[in-house]
Order: sequence, then structure tokens, then C-alpha cells
Amino acid sequence: MRHPHRLPRIRSTESAVSVLGALAERRGLPVSVEHAIGADESSRRTAAGAFAVTDEDGSLPHEALLEIPATEGPDGAAFTPKITVQLFEEGDAHITLDGVTFHDLPREATPAFLEAVFDRRVRLKRTWYPPFCRLVVTLDDELSYKEVVPVAYGLSRWLNSLPG
Repeated sequence: MRHPHRLPRIRSTESAVSVLGALAERRGLPVSVEHAIGADESSRRTAAGAFAVTDEDGSLPHEALLEIPATEGPDGAAFTPKITVQLFEEGDAHITLDGVTFHDLPREATPAFLEAVFDRRVRLKRTWYPPFCRLVVTLDDELSYKEVVPVAYGLSRWLNSLPG
């Protein structure tokens, strides 16, 4: 696995959708995609004027939301979590794994991030006192992403299946 800073640049939301869709297809996972095209549809352009479709510079913003449903292994155990990837025009993404959201990931890191999840290079870091849980996704030796897991309502089957 190469470091995300050495990955080929993913120049557009549509390119990222293609790469992530192909990655899920290789794993035999279904993907649904919703596109939001235009300033009037973009979640980050709430101040767009009436009938404004382009940004002030004339560009057409494009966001996408990809959803990959959770899957089970042959023994009925959770194999993959429910995954949601929200891609933004500005080049960043939010990835949610069974309710745990990793904010502001670089768009270029999203394929490596999903590969790490599918390859189970994911673990929970827990402390008993004070009660605390953090989800760690390791892309390579140099880079991992960590996010706090809200444990007030319990952990999903997939989260419980991860090493601690």
C-alpha cells in the first residue's frame, strides 16, 4: 500500500465515484450512488441565490453519496460494516462506518481507507476507566485514522467483532 500523498490525484467527484464503485465491485459488494450537481443542490452551498446552479466562478459543484450495505460472512458474523462515503467538491470526504464518522479525509485517501476496512486493518482501542473507545483504521505503516466511537448505545456487531 502506498502512502496517500503518493497516490495518483483523484481530480473530480466523478473520478472518485468510479474508483470507489470499481473497488466495491471487485469485492462483490453492491453500491448505491446519489449525485448532487449544481450550487442549488450542494450541501455546502446553502447561500446559493435563487436559480443559481453554478458557483460565482462559473464552476458546477458536484457532490456524491455512496452507500455500501453491511454484509455477513458465511458463519453469520458481521463481515463488513454499513459504509457511507460523502464526497465533496472541495476534495475532501466523510466516511461513516456503522455510525462512526471520519470527517475531512482527503479524497485521494478514500480508496486506501476502504481497502483497509475490507482487509480488516481496523481495530478498536478501548479503555475501561474512563470508558472510552476509538476506532483505528490503518492505511499503512505511516498513516492511520482514528475516531471516537459513541458507546452510549452499544456497539454494532461489526464493531464488536474487531480486535481490541
